[in-house]
Amino acid sequence: MMAASLLRRDKRATAAHLKADLTRTDNSSGLRQLQDLLDAVLNPEKPAADTEALDWCKCLIAGGEGFEEFCKTVRSYDNATLCGLVWTANFVAYRCRTCGISPCMSLCAECFNNGDHTGHDFNMFRSQAGGACDCGDSNVMRDSGFCRRHRLRTGENVPSIPRDLLLMSEMVLPRFILCIIQYLRDGYIEPETSAERDLQKVLQQLEPQITFLEELTKMGGAMRTVLTKILTNQQTYKELSMGKEDNLYAKKNYDKYLSALKNSGLVSVEEKNQSAAADIAVGAEGGAGAMVLLGTTAPGSPDESTKEEDQDGGQSVGQRKRVKLSSSTKDPYIIDSLKHKCFLEELLFWTIKFEFPQKMVTFLLNMLPDQDYKITFTKTFVQHYAFIMKTLMKSHESDTMSNRIVHISVQLFSNEELARHMTEECQLLDIMVTVLLYMMESCLIKSELQDEENNRHVVVNCSEALLKNNTYWPLVSDFINILSHQSVAKKFLEDHSLLMLWMSFVSFFQGMNLNKRELNEHVEFESQTYYAAFAAELEACAQPMWGLLTHCKVKETQEYTKTVVRYCLETLQIWFDAIGFIDEPAPNQVTFHLPLHRYYAMFLSRAVKCQGLDLDSLLPDQEMLMKIMVHPLQIQACLSEIHSNMWVRNGLQIKGQAMTYVQSHFCNSMIDPDIYLLQVCASRLDPDYFISSVFERFKVVDLLTMASQHQNAVLDSEQERPMLEGALTFLVILTSLRIHLGMTDDEILRSEMVSQLCMNDRTHSALLDLIPENPNPKSGIVPGSCSFEDVLSAVADFKAPVFEPGGSMQQGMYTPKAEVWEKEFDTIMVVLRTVYRRDVQSAMDRYSAFLKQYGIHTGNPWPPYKERTPLHPCYKGLIRLLHCKTLHIVIFTLLYKIWMDHPNMSEHVLCMVLYLIELGLDNQVQDNKEDEEPCIEEHCHDSWFPGTNLLSNLHHVINFVRVRVPETAPEVKRETPPSTSAEASSYGQNLREAQVFSLVAERRRKFQEIINRSNTEAAQVVRPKSSSTRWVSPGTPPQLVTEILEIRESMLSLLVKLHQKMSSKQNSLSASWLEDPDTSHHAHGDGITAIERILTKAAARSCQIKRSIQDICGKVCPPVPPKKNSPCDKKALDKEERRQRARERQQKLLAEFASRQKSFMETAMDVESPETEAAMDLGSSEVMESEVLYDCVICGQSGPSTEDRPTGLVVLLQASSVLGHRRKNKQPKQLPTSDEEHIYLADTCGVAHDVRLTLMQQFFKDSSCLQSVSIGWDGGVYVQTCGHTLHIDCHKSYMESLRNDQVLQGFSVDKGEFTCPLCRQFANSVLPCRPGRGTDSSGWHTPTNKATCVLVKEVEDLQEKLGLFPTESNLSKEMELVIKDIKNTTQKKYMDYGKNPGSPDNDFLFMYSVARTNLELELVHRGGNLCSGGASAAAKRSCLNQLFHVLAMHMRLYSIDSAYNPWTKLTQIAQHKDADGFDEERPEVPMLFRDVPSLLIIFVLTMPQPLRKEHFTCVIKMLYNLQFTQALAALSTKLSSEERQAWVKSGALKKNAQNPEKSFEALLNHVITELSKDKSVYKVNSEETTMLSSSVWSPQSIEFSLQQFCLPFLRLSCLLQHHLYGDNLTGCTEEEEFSSLAACLGLLSSAPQPPSAVHSASCLEWPFGAFDLVTQWCDEVTGRSLMHPEQSLSLLVQEPQWAAPRLLQLPDNYNIIFQYYHRKACTVCKKVPKDPALCLVCGSFVCLKGVCCKQQGTCECVLHSQHCGAATGIFLLINASVIIIIRGHRFCLWGSVYLDAHGEEDRDLRRGKPLFLCEERYRVLEQQWVSHTFDHINKRWGPHYNGL
Repeated sequence: MMAASLLRRDKRATAAHLKADLTRTDNSSGLRQLQDLLDAVLNPEKPAADTEALDWCKCLIAGGEGFEEFCKTVRSYDNATLCGLVWTANFVAYRCRTCGISPCMSLCAECFNNGDHTGHDFNMFRSQAGGACDCGDSNVMRDSGFCRRHRLRTGENVPSIPRDLLLMSEMVLPRFILCIIQYLRDGYIEPETSAERDLQKVLQQLEPQITFLEELTKMGGAMRTVLTKILTNQQTYKELSMGKEDNLYAKKNYDKYLSALKNSGLVSVEEKNQSAAADIAVGAEGGAGAMVLLGTTAPGSPDESTKEEDQDGGQSVGQRKRVKLSSSTKDPYIIDSLKHKCFLEELLFWTIKFEFPQKMVTFLLNMLPDQDYKITFTKTFVQHYAFIMKTLMKSHESDTMSNRIVHISVQLFSNEELARHMTEECQLLDIMVTVLLYMMESCLIKSELQDEENNRHVVVNCSEALLKNNTYWPLVSDFINILSHQSVAKKFLEDHSLLMLWMSFVSFFQGMNLNKRELNEHVEFESQTYYAAFAAELEACAQPMWGLLTHCKVKETQEYTKTVVRYCLETLQIWFDAIGFIDEPAPNQVTFHLPLHRYYAMFLSRAVKCQGLDLDSLLPDQEMLMKIMVHPLQIQACLSEIHSNMWVRNGLQIKGQAMTYVQSHFCNSMIDPDIYLLQVCASRLDPDYFISSVFERFKVVDLLTMASQHQNAVLDSEQERPMLEGALTFLVILTSLRIHLGMTDDEILRSEMVSQLCMNDRTHSALLDLIPENPNPKSGIVPGSCSFEDVLSAVADFKAPVFEPGGSMQQGMYTPKAEVWEKEFDTIMVVLRTVYRRDVQSAMDRYSAFLKQYGIHTGNPWPPYKERTPLHPCYKGLIRLLHCKTLHIVIFTLLYKIWMDHPNMSEHVLCMVLYLIELGLDNQVQDNKEDEEPCIEEHCHDSWFPGTNLLSNLHHVINFVRVRVPETAPEVKRETPPSTSAEASSYGQNLREAQVFSLVAERRRKFQEIINRSNTEAAQVVRPKSSSTRWVSPGTPPQLVTEILEIRESMLSLLVKLHQKMSSKQNSLSASWLEDPDTSHHAHGDGITAIERILTKAAARSCQIKRSIQDICGKVCPPVPPKKNSPCDKKALDKEERRQRARERQQKLLAEFASRQKSFMETAMDVESPETEAAMDLGSSEVMESEVLYDCVICGQSGPSTEDRPTGLVVLLQASSVLGHRRKNKQPKQLPTSDEEHIYLADTCGVAHDVRLTLMQQFFKDSSCLQSVSIGWDGGVYVQTCGHTLHIDCHKSYMESLRNDQVLQGFSVDKGEFTCPLCRQFANSVLPCRPGRGTDSSGWHTPTNKATCVLVKEVEDLQEKLGLFPTESNLSKEMELVIKDIKNTTQKKYMDYGKNPGSPDNDFLFMYSVARTNLELELVHRGGNLCSGGASAAAKRSCLNQLFHVLAMHMRLYSIDSAYNPWTKLTQIAQHKDADGFDEERPEVPMLFRDVPSLLIIFVLTMPQPLRKEHFTCVIKMLYNLQFTQALAALSTKLSSEERQAWVKSGALKKNAQNPEKSFEALLNHVITELSKDKSVYKVNSEETTMLSSSVWSPQSIEFSLQQFCLPFLRLSCLLQHHLYGDNLTGCTEEEEFSSLAACLGLLSSAPQPPSAVHSASCLEWPFGAFDLVTQWCDEVTGRSLMHPEQSLSLLVQEPQWAAPRLLQLPDNYNIIFQYYHRKACTVCKKVPKDPALCLVCGSFVCLKGVCCKQQGTCECVLHSQHCGAATGIFLLINASVIIIIRGHRFCLWGSVYLDAHGEEDRDLRRGKPLFLCEERYRVLEQQWVSHTFDHINKRWGPHYNGL
């Protein structure tokens, strides 16, 4: 009852009253009242959306004062020293590697900007999973990096908090949290029970409550302490969670919670009956599951588990298999632990159940700055770890959920202190490993590797969602994270049962994703499972391995390494048994995944390199080594097979696997350990056995025969060569690679870097990416990045980013220094690291270019031989590979075959053979004890060579060899005469018998010998002929027969002969050649150089060899051809010659083709090159000729343009607002980067003209207004051409063919777009050329002597002539069509300026404005003046002549009413008519208000073409008078009234002098006097001018300002004259510009005068009384009583001068833009856009692709581009730092103008490095904008469908 009465009262009063009650010492009544009130308010049976309860809570907590004030008060007691700001995905944060201790360290922008990180290695990043700011946490980062606020530790001296402030909170909040939990219990529905499982709905209703909790956490440390107490207090939880006895609702609610617990597999029914109801114990999922879930740890002993595993595997063949875990737990306490004992635990439970709602996660993380909370929360999290994993596996939204899990766990586990604590107290490691094992168990399948039927091994199934979607990622990432802490890793390495468990986890991945070679059909479905497989091995196996390895770096950790190695070997042995492996791998199978081998390899390597362990102590017996080497070797052979196209039927994915295996992120966890392991095996196994294994695996045994023909049972002939090359290359890599065999880390880094740079020039970021770092589990950190920069500067030069004229933007690149090419280029490393085979070629091409450039070698070079780092003593055995008979026989055979030109040999084979010989010479075996072995008869190789040393074997001569050949081979047919054969047979029969070479037999024998260690059985195994009898199918080709070949060569003699063959000189090596000991010139060159280098080395190492070489050279010298098979030799020579000739022919052809192409390019393509000026400037220069001829680029015919078959220019019409964006100020505007700065667009040219026209239209007659100004400043049509012409009918058929062409084009044919058929420039219309006239052109130019008044009259008559309607012809039709195209180019709003749209006046205005726009733009392109003279790039694009004729033809349709003809006003005094008739109509625009250039264009366009030059000059003179008078009028308004008086006086004197009409003083006097008649004109600004005019106007300054006023008109007239009459523009300095132009236009006599002597007034030429005309013009102004003086003044003062158009000035540092704009709200929709963009022309901020700002289906960027640039927009995308260009209906990515310190773009800000403005690029962008060349320069355009 009491509660009810309280509820009715005012909330704040009640709260204050209760607080007072509770602060008394006896507070029992207060407590009772509060409890009752809370029972009523916080009733979970009410709907959650009801906010009444929340309001009550706020009031009660605040204890009567306002909630806001309460917050402030509590904040003032904040004692936190950490920032702890929590953010969610996509938040922009910073990471500084210099300050970070943990790699996961991150800072919010505020802390980062307030800290000092100058010169640090930091980057900005977009958070993937969310995170929290670590500022102030010295466990994670160094104190020096803290920001100002957290460095001071302000929290420590905060006053202690008054007890009663938070009293109410302590009372109210437990009930509030309970209420939330009850809602969660109620709202949860199991996934099975209902189809409609809408957890989101429940969460949405709870949003305000959880947000309230979040607000509380943000009040600071004091409030967090209260919350922690409540959340972790077990007593409170006990009292509240079950509800009171009599409360039925609470009881039901609690049952729901229990059933949810049960369904989570955390409680089982049977056990619940046995134990007390509340006691939660083991059960569910057959024992194992629950044990795992409750954090059960490893089985008692390793053997026990593995035994079970095997039996189990045996029973359940083919079924999914579960690994049973024995139920001995380390600590029974864990089992109890899931009885939730406090609010925090149950809250986390529901957070997991509801799949980590973002708000809950943020709340739980916001609490972390509180230390007590952190520890309890971490414990709780660890307890629930298994449950989290189960929920994750079931979840549909596993991606989102993974991110949220990691968001939490990374905050907990990055802290070493905490991680260690959890490991010790909560068995964190056991839990993690067990959970991972459990997770993978859910997707195991039987392995099919090796013995498919009886295989007992299980592997993960890569096509399962768990692997495909990386669902295991959060768990693995946590595991890697905790292993990065030394204390935790040591715990792990010391715990043997855990290690064993981990090894069984790793073995799940051993042999996964098995590939079987398709031999018949191409595989139907290409599985992409290999992505999942490689990712799983890298993340789940390799990364933890690297993590463990980081802690095994010193001697003290030897024991750990030994343990790991021991367990690896045990697990490997188990694996070999399980797959049923004996000695041969199954054919046609390969798996790239051998993580156990790689663990073993990497720990071995670390043991020898860092811990000083002896290798032999860690190696197993020979038999095990032989098994271990099989699978890695199989991978190497398969790589070669894949590249030889033997796996082509398996589809592209197999190539993908081969590439991924060597790719930079994987290579040091995959191919490097594999090769290292093979090197270890090779150094310990018998070399003959190893070498023969290699050739057998590579399937080229049959090829290694002396015979010229052979049968290969396993390879097609086209695969033999690449496979042999592969085998030899592999041997070279194996014997020369030193990455794990003795190189230091810096040497490795250097060689990696050199090999990457040699393939291609690289950007800094690409290099960082391509150089394999040991993937440090502390992701994101590049270890040793300081040495990275040092090495980089040592080996490479930086090429600054250049901008190529073609428009492709280069990044800053690093390129190898010359000495690197000379000394360090290592092909072996390049071959090992290339993902694409073409990169090897690219490296060789670059190498040969270097050699040519420095004149070292001009031919085709061979890969240079590189000296190697000395081997670590442990691996000396590797050298024995180079000194074993098997290899020597192979080398001998191959040298022989190459010399004899056998099929399938190649230069590459020889190159590798020579490389192996040279490696052998450089690496001698120290002790030759092996030769003591007794020479047993069966050793079929021993008879070839006496010993194993390469030096002694080099000169050993081999006489006869027995080979098995097909009967058809040439060797068989050679019948030897009986005498010789008898002789031969007596020649050492046994020698002949023994010289057989069978690799396989030898290998089998060795194998047997090693296994049995007894020679008796070995003898039975050897079957020397087995190589030929192997795999012979019944229908084989001709039978093999045994033949004996006479060879009589040694390796040395073959080398000398090959040298001759290659240099095609008989005695290429003279005997004296060896005396020169200098070998330095042999370092670079081709095969000849290589052989010379080898012979020199060999001779230097042994006198015997030197003698042999001299003997051989002596024998070879006489030019007698060798006896044996001379036809073959002759053939070879012919073949060489023929090849040589063919090569020369080819070179010649290529050269010819290149020169042709070059000449074509010069004539056709190069728009900018000076040679083409004449051709381009069609209009101007060729008008003189009798008839202009045009070439059609489609049909190739040349001829004039005729009425019937007109020719046209290929043009691009585009609307442009570039002119409208010009401003008075030359300095570009700054881009605003703070709220204080703004851009006002009122001062642009476009706005000024709009205002002017609108003002005129208020007072004057519309038709007259429309002839007094030009439009087209905004949205004017610009016409440009590439200069090529075509017949219009040819063009139509060309368009038709484009329309039918289905190829995806970057342009829209329906809109008339096409590319010029010759130069491929973008175009959208054809401008017809008028037929050339031959007759009257001579009369055009003749200078005239007619008096001015005569000419004036003639001009007037010409204007009176009515426009002749052109006859209907093809030409006129086309001209009409072009006019239509021009009108369609721009938007309607840019054409209709008149009062009645669509009227002829409007049309008239638009037409002449097109001409004006093009003239003005050409002026801008020429730099704003005509000082440079001559043709410019702009002139080449211009087609003004043709455009003028098209426009003129169209304009002649309008005749100007003579009554209103401006010409009469210019040249005659009007007779005053009676004023009555005109009252009702508005007056015309006064002449002084009119725009003179517009008048000029109107006159020229409306008079009959062609216009005679004398008439043109006359028009210009008359208009100049008007322009000059306007200049005087404008000037007079700028003078102060005193100055006006003074000038009137001085002018009066001049009026009486002679020639007053040509003196500006006299005219100024007259203008001022006339305008003063209307008092108001000068009144307006009298106040202002007095303020401004501190400077006095001198005659010079007046003269200068008059010239400046008239210059724009003169420039335009001159340009027009240049286009119409072909007059040349002469260059001049800026001072002379006025006089030079005036002379050019005939206003000045052409005698040159110094610029100072030229007076603008002297150019005047009046038709009659100047003063009368001026009076008339001024009267028109003063007679306007209707206008305000300000208005008439503003019309009088025209501003003809505009600066060049500029884009906005951008700040130097990109971060300034980014920080301001990426969080700025859009002005339209008031939201922060997802993709904000900035217009670089006007600075508008727009939403890219934003649906929020769409209008009529068009997104904001496109709308803005139409509004601001007439469909051309330049936008900077804030979040990507790139610029996009929108042009009409297409858009393209232009690139970025911001580059980092290494000259690179950072698109999408992925790297987040600081970016700086690249001025050159920005200038290029601006220049492309001004010159309208976006369409031509940028190639990648696509349609935007209005969606940007």
